[in-house]
Amino acid sequence: MAEHSVKVIEVVRRRPGMSVEDFQDYWLNTHGPIVSRLPGMQRYVQSHARLGGYRKGDLPFDGIAEVSFASKQELAAIASTPEFAAAKADEPNFIDTDALVEIVVDDVVIKDGPIPADAIKNVEFVHLSTAMTPEDAHAYWSGTHGPIAASIPTMSRYVQSHIRMGAYRGAARPRFDGVALTWWDGIDAMRASGESVEYATTRADEANFLGDPPEAILTTEHVILDRT
Repeated sequence: MAEHSVKVIEVVRRRPGMSVEDFQDYWLNTHGPIVSRLPGMQRYVQSHARLGGYRKGDLPFDGIAEVSFASKQELAAIASTPEFAAAKADEPNFIDTDALVEIVVDDVVIKDGPIPADAIKNVEFVHLSTAMTPEDAHAYWSGTHGPIAASIPTMSRYVQSHIRMGAYRGAARPRFDGVALTWWDGIDAMRASGESVEYATTRADEANFLGDPPEAILTTEHVILDRT
């Protein structure tokens, strides 16, 4: 899979009062085709929280959307298009717009493995340590922690989506510093990782660069559009 020059991640919660099943159906089959008409878009992926995750109640988020463009200029150009206006106008029909989080990220492919058929995609929302500069924390995450985590033998693929440095220009820290995406060949592969020495080493290293523990959801990935 090719890397993209710029990507937007939308972290979404469903509209209050809407069932998970109705939310996922609307997002995939109604909203998905609307977004897929955005000009200049290279790739569009929805990752829906797996229904089994709701057995104990609501999750922190119901999924993420990833929208990729060849350049920041092409991303900026969509804001004035009718297709973008239509996509934004449709959002209140199925998501909680007050809870919507959008971050512009750069992908760093840590483990360039294939995505298995019917894979489980783990999505972790990363909070980097405020005791480090953003530059140092991001460098540690990719350059030191990334190779440690990539050694987990049961993990198929691992991508870090780092928020762009411009997000730190304001007084407040961004809601997330990035998103860690890992793909697994089923739940058994994920469970096996928890018993490995490599997994224990990975988790132990998190204290060196993370602030709050990451929030996470297990998802099913739906590739809506891929022009790469």
